[in-house]
This record gives sequence, C-alpha cells and structure tokens, in this order.
Amino acid sequence: MTEKTPLLRHGPTSGAAPDPLTESELSGLQGGREAPKLGVMFGVVIPTLLSMFSVVVFLRVGFVVGQAGLYHSISMFMVAYFIITMTVLSVCAISTNGALHAGGAYYMISRALGPEFGGSIGIMFFLASVCACALYILGLVEAIMTTFGVPEESAAAAAGHQVLPAGYWWCLLYGTVLLFLCFIVCLVGAHIYAKATFLIFLVVMTVLASVFISFFVLEPTVVILPDSFHVNTTSPAAANYTGVRLRTLEDNLFSLYTVDYTTGDLMSFATVFAVMFNGCTGIMAGSNMSGDLKNPGYSIPRGTLAAVLATFIIYNLISVLSALTCDRYLLQRDYSFLGDINVWPPMVTVGIYSSAMSAAMSSLIGASRILYALSKDNLFGVFLAVAKKTSGSGNPWVSVLISWLFVQVVLFAGKLNTIAGIVTIFFLLVYAAVNLACLALEWASAPNFRPSFRFFTWHTCTLGILGCLVMMFLISPIYAFASIVFMLLLLMLIHYLGPISNWGYITQALIFHQVRKYLLMLDARKDHVKFWRLQVLLMVANPRSSTRLMSFVNDLKKSGLYVLGHVKLGSLDGLPSDPLQSYYDSWLSLVDHLKIKAFVNFTLADSVRHGVQNLLFISGFGGMRPNTLILGFYDDCIPQDNLCSDLLLSDEGLDTVCPIINPGQHLSPFFPDVRGAEEPKELREEEYVSVIADAVKMGKNVILARYFSQFDRQEVLGPGKGVGGQRVKGPFIDVWPLDLLQPGSLGYVSISSLFLLQLASVLHEVRAWNQARLRLFLCVEAGGRLQEEEETRLRRTLKELRISAQVQKVAWDNVVRLHWQRRGGEGNLVEYPLTDEERLRRQSEKDDCVQSCRGDAPPTPDEYTGAVNSLIFRHSSPQTAVRFLYLPHPPSDARRYGAYLRQVDLLSRDLGPTLLIHGITPVVTTDL
Repeated sequence: MTEKTPLLRHGPTSGAAPDPLTESELSGLQGGREAPKLGVMFGVVIPTLLSMFSVVVFLRVGFVVGQAGLYHSISMFMVAYFIITMTVLSVCAISTNGALHAGGAYYMISRALGPEFGGSIGIMFFLASVCACALYILGLVEAIMTTFGVPEESAAAAAGHQVLPAGYWWCLLYGTVLLFLCFIVCLVGAHIYAKATFLIFLVVMTVLASVFISFFVLEPTVVILPDSFHVNTTSPAAANYTGVRLRTLEDNLFSLYTVDYTTGDLMSFATVFAVMFNGCTGIMAGSNMSGDLKNPGYSIPRGTLAAVLATFIIYNLISVLSALTCDRYLLQRDYSFLGDINVWPPMVTVGIYSSAMSAAMSSLIGASRILYALSKDNLFGVFLAVAKKTSGSGNPWVSVLISWLFVQVVLFAGKLNTIAGIVTIFFLLVYAAVNLACLALEWASAPNFRPSFRFFTWHTCTLGILGCLVMMFLISPIYAFASIVFMLLLLMLIHYLGPISNWGYITQALIFHQVRKYLLMLDARKDHVKFWRLQVLLMVANPRSSTRLMSFVNDLKKSGLYVLGHVKLGSLDGLPSDPLQSYYDSWLSLVDHLKIKAFVNFTLADSVRHGVQNLLFISGFGGMRPNTLILGFYDDCIPQDNLCSDLLLSDEGLDTVCPIINPGQHLSPFFPDVRGAEEPKELREEEYVSVIADAVKMGKNVILARYFSQFDRQEVLGPGKGVGGQRVKGPFIDVWPLDLLQPGSLGYVSISSLFLLQLASVLHEVRAWNQARLRLFLCVEAGGRLQEEEETRLRRTLKELRISAQVQKVAWDNVVRLHWQRRGGEGNLVEYPLTDEERLRRQSEKDDCVQSCRGDAPPTPDEYTGAVNSLIFRHSSPQTAVRFLYLPHPPSDARRYGAYLRQVDLLSRDLGPTLLIHGITPVVTTDL
C-alpha cells in the first residue's frame, strides 16, 4: 500500500449546516408526501462517526505516534477531545431546549445570537463545506491515482493494475465523475444518503476490525518504505513490524520530532497536534441532519456523545497497538503502514476510498442545507431566492445543484493544500459560535432556557470557546485572523442590509439581565450633586405638533434619562383590554425615525393632571427616575403638524433608497390630527398650573417650552454661509437667570437661577451645539454703585462653575421703576442681598420657604411684565436659537392660577423658542 499524499492529511473532516425551517416545510410543499425520518443510529451516530474518522484513522494515527510518541499522542487526543466535548455539551443543551428544526448548527446560532451572527457563520460554514467536499474528492483522486494511475515518468514500467491515464485534465475528469456520484446521492434525498452512509459505515467497521485483528495475528515482517524526494537517499529503505513487543513500546513512548517525508517540513508539537485535530472535528454531522430526524432533541445528544466516545476509544486503541508493534522508523516513514501489515492489504485501501467518499457526500449535503437555510431566512434577499425551491418530498434540489456547481469550480484548482487549513479554521469558528450561543443563553438567565440536558455550565461553554480559538491560532494565526475579519465583515453587511427578524435577540436578554443588575446597584441614597444629570419626563399630547420639541429635548438631556409621557383620557371600566398597548409600536417607531434616545410611557386617567401625577410617580426605576418635568406652553397658538417634514429630515436619503415609503405618511395613521382652531383643549388653564404646582410639590424641576414649533434644528445648527461665502458664526443661547417678575428677590445665585445656568451649559456642551455662543444677561442700574460689584461677582461665579459665557449688562432702571410705582412704593430699584458664599449657603437653607412665600406675593403689574418682555425682545438677536428664562414659583392659592399663567404668558410672548425654568434641587458644586 503506498503512502497517502499530504493533501488529505491537512484536510478537515466534514461539517455541514443548517436549514432553519419548520417541520411542515420539510414534509413537503402543497401537500407533498413526507420524507422518511431518521433515528439515532442512521441520522446521528453513523454520519458523526464517519465524519470524525474520515481518512485520518487509516493514514495519520501512525504519523502522530511516530512523531509525538505514545505519551504525547494520548495527551493530544485527551486535549482535543476535551475541546470538542465542551462543544458537544453546548450542542446537546441547545438541541434539548425546545423544538429544533432543520438547520443544525446554523439554526442554533442564528436563533440564539440573531441573524447577523448566524448569517455570517452560515456563509462561512457553507464555504468551508464546499471546499471540504472538493478537498476530499481531490484526495480520493490522488489516492486512486497512486494505486491505479500510470506513472508519468515511465509508462512502460507500469504494473498491470496501473491503467488510468495521469495528468491535470484526467484528474479533473476523475474528480468530476466522483463528485457527480455524490451529487446524484444527495439529489435524491437524505434517506438515500443515510442508506449510502450506512453501507460505507459497514465497510469502514469491517476494515477497522481487520486492522485490530492484524495487530495480533500477523507475524513480524519487514516493510518496504515508499520513495520520497524529501528523504536522504542514504536512509534505510525498509523498516520492521515487530509484532507485540514490550521493547518496541518502550522505544515509542517519548516524542522524536523529525522531518515529514511527504512535505520536507520539520514537525513540532503544534504541527502534529493540528494534523491530529482534523480527525476530531466533524461533530456537527449529526446535528446538521436535524431537519431529517424523527426527534432531534432526543437523537442529537445521545448519538453525538456515543460517536465521540467511540472514536476516542478507537483512536487511542490504534495508537497503543501501533506503539506496541511498529518500529519508530516505520511509523515516521510510512503513513499507510496499516495496509502493509494487514492480513489482506487491499482492505485498508477500500476503507480509505469509502471514508473519503462518505466525507465528500457529507460535506456536499451539508453545504446544500446551509444554502437552503440562508435562502429561507431571506438574509441575502434576491441573491439566494432561487435556492428556496424543493422537491415534492422537501429535498432542496436547487441548493444541492448550486452547491455541486460551487464544488466543481473549486475542483479546477487541482490542489487544495492552501485551502485545507482555513477550512478547518472555519469549522472551529462555527464550534466556537455554538459555544458562544449556549453561553449567551445561560448568562441571559432567560426563564424559557431550560434544556433537558443539564450536564453543562457556563464554565464548559467558556472552555469550549477558548479551546476552539486557541486551536485556530495554533493551526494558522494568519488564517485565524483572516477568518475572524471575514466573519465581522459579513456580520456588519447583514446588520445594515439584512431584514429584521422575529426570532428574538439574545442581546436583548443579556442587556435586560445586566441593566437589572446595575439598576439594583444604582442607589438613590448615594446621589451627589457632583454627578447630577438631567432626567426628563416630556409630556406629549400629540407627536404631530411636538417633533421639534422632542428633538430639542434629546439634545438638552445629553446623557441623562429621557422619557416621553402621554396621557389618554378614559377608564378601563367597560373596555375589553388596555387601549394603550397598541400605541407603543408606533411611538417607538417615531423615536427610531427621529433618532432620539428616549423611553415611552403611557397612562390612562380621568384627567390630564392625574395622568401626569401617575407618570411622575411610576416612571423610571431605582435611581433612574425623572427629576424634571417638561410641558408645552398653554396658550392660544394653533398646533402645527410637522410630523412628515421632520421625519423626512431625520431620515436622510430614505426616499432615494425606497421612494415609495415616506416615514411620515407611514406613521401618520397612528397619530390623531392636530387640534383645530375651534376645537376645545383637553385641560383648562387652572388644571395646567395645577400640574406645575404638583410637580414642584413632588420635588421635580419644571420647564415650560414655548414656540418650539418655530425651532428648525437643521437651519439653526446646520452649516450656514454668510454673504460672500463666509461662514456664519454659531447661534446664541440667551440666558436671563434673574427672576424678572420679582426683581431684587434672590439675585443671581439662587437654586433656580443656578439650575437655569446649568441647563444652558449642558446644552452648550452637546456636540451639535458646541459652536453656539452662550450669552448671560446681567440686569443692573445705569450708573449704580453695585454695577461693577455685581458683574465681578457673577463672573467669579461662572469661573467657579466652569461655565464659559459672555456677560452682557442690561440697564433696566425704567422697567423696574415701573414695577415699584405700580406696587405703590419707591425706594431702592434693585437690591442684591447675597454678597458672599456664607450668605449663599444660608439662603439655600431657607430657599424652599422663601419660594413658597414668594408664590403668595401680589401679582406683578401687566405693564411691568410687558416692559420686561420688550426688554428681552430688544436684546435678542436674529441668531438667537433659544432663550432660557426664570419661571416663578406657582402661587399656593389656586384662585390665582389664572393670573400666574397670564404673567408668564406676557413675559414670554412672541420671543421665539423659549424655556421657562423653575429649579428646586441643587445641581452645581465648586468642589472637586
């Protein structure tokens, strides 16, 4: 028996994949007859045994023992089988967790890790199976040519059985014929494939039996070694088969690495281990037949574990018997020695041919199942649409045809030594992905993940992942790195271009698990002003008129919590179900289209006031709860419908990709039309102010947003050009931190004023707003003695708070004089009582009492409020994007709510986008 070429030595075993279909789909289309289903033995044990044996058991066990010695050989098998056993445990766990449909490894990975990961691994598995099939076919051709081919050097010296012409095109013809035989078997269906593999299994078992018998019955003999260009001509041309001898065993116990006579390369532990590991792969052959099994959850665990145990025992028995009977030189110089020492030498040749043919068929049918699974999942759209077609019995004949054509193309390469390594690495990457899928399911602690196979933990999954990755880089670091990069590229391609699946995403379960854990760790009792951040509840009556405010608040909240709240008036009494559940999908789609980072929360209440109370009470979890309520302003302005226009701006390029779909038109049916001029409002002005008062009582900061229908974010923050092509400077953010309706009350350093400054600074720090210019207006007496002192104190405060702003002094003597005259007194125009930090701290302690008392102060005259409004308007600029004004504390007497709202209305009338802010919690500090 002549030696085996290095082509098969480097080749992987079979591994095929997926078909994520339902059982009904595989049973046939349009009432077609159901294909026969396979059991444990025919469906799992036999394909897995043949895939793990392939030709390695006949041609490479002696190579491993001869180079590494018996001790190292057994150690290698134990390490390799430890790695694959960890993967098998993960396969068993996933396959027993509910119904496993067709698709095998691809189905497990895609349904656990999502379409991106599953699709990328599926493509790699398909390519690996295609190349593996070609690899086995070419290896089989070379093995046949070694025995039956006419020598190229001298046709006259050919033996009687050497009748096949040699050459590239002849070998390609032989490979094409053998591949066509595999194609016919796979084209008929899985049941014919199972019968064919069973016959091959009987042949292989018979050959193995003859091998074991030969070790004991054959007398010691001299074996003629094959010729090789990589061996010194002075080396012996023969070696001894000693029979069972203890002396021979002692000589073969330890490693003796030398040159591989087929390649001329010096062997090492890593290279020998990589060759040996090829015989341990193929564990997915049974699970890849999941769509053709009667009971996958029962057959896959039992069949795969049985096959792994059987191959482990057989490999180690052959290793021990080889070390006990064969001279070290024989093991190193003749990889086909099992045929030379067999009672009937042609028996091993038949075994090699049969196992190579079986591996080729397994790879071909596996590749077709992967392709069919990918086409059914529509991960690549029209590119794989044709592969969906099946026969009446459910056999994907088009996928088989396409896979056959791919293998035929690869056969033209003639030699696949360079592909063999990356094929094995692709298979290892799939095994690592299966372990990752099981690990993710275990870590997610999902209640529905309760497999009946319990002999696994997250430790076994982790060891499986690490073992596969180590083996990948041990075999070839370059190929390993390239395969991972290729997988990531496919993953990103499917993520951005693939369809949205309804399989469930493990990432969502993992995120939930981690978020819950960290929310429990987020202790509200440990809050500190240094780490304060804005956490917003924005009340939205109708998204049609609020899209611009929603986008602006998304900027304002920066990295804080953002909740969109909505109150639906009504009661559950008399309703068959919760009417709010149908709203969530459309609101979340709106959030996605606007590209804002917000949660959505609804409530059903008998009034808007009670609804807002409910949302303030229940929104958020633990330390993540809204600390600020934002309301639209209560006025007589007619709401504007900006839904379609704003969504088109946010979805740039959408019309060019799919001109039929307009996101605004798509979402419009889910939101009611805006209120008309004649239609009544859902709440009265007293109830509106009550909402503000309730929020203050609940310890929430309050912001009223007005005229944000006029706020065009694209125009304000977009790249503008001035006259002559010069770039226009950034917009202004105007800040008026003084309580303009109560001048002289608390000055510029009250809690509410500092809160207003903090919000303006936060907005200015947002990336989109960092070109804006922050302007702070200081209201002073013209020529007063406190003017310079107040400016100095304010600049010092800004410096201590690390806020960069332009300070502009505004003389308002006439405005304040009007205020005091209408109040019935003269006296000091403006008093600034806070002159140092000590008095600031004392004032902060009394702030709540002062604000409450101030809410009961007499109303400010309308003439004064109008004058302040005019003052603000005069100092505004066409480039002012938004104004921050101080919102007074609401009165404690509900009878004065109307007057309060009228004052705030007059203060902010016709100013453009404006925020009226009332803060009640400290938000800034000068400490490190």
